Amino acid sequence: MLVTFTTDAYADITMFGDVALAMLKMMGHSKTVPGAILAADVPMALDRLKAAINADNASPPAEKENEDEPVVSMADRALPLIDLLTAAAEAECNVMWK
Repeated sequence: MLVTFTTDAYADITMFGDVALAMLKMMGHSKTVPGAILAADVPMALDRLKAAINADNASPPAEKENEDEPVVSMADRALPLIDLLTAAAEAECNVMWK
């Protein structure tokens, strides 16, 4: 499954479903797809996501299952969504996902 985040203030962001659902949980939302965040609630969702990412970075790294594949951290995966939420907060736009 793929989940696409959209807002009028930024380009669409598409993520793999498991990563997107984890990000939604970090933002304090249910894992319901489709869904939306009202413009007034976007700054709070952004703050929650950043706090969760910072907390995740503070924990020790997980062991690699396969040494040949690089590990992409949740912080790296969250960067595009953080940029989208930041743009939406600045422009006071809703954020939707499907």
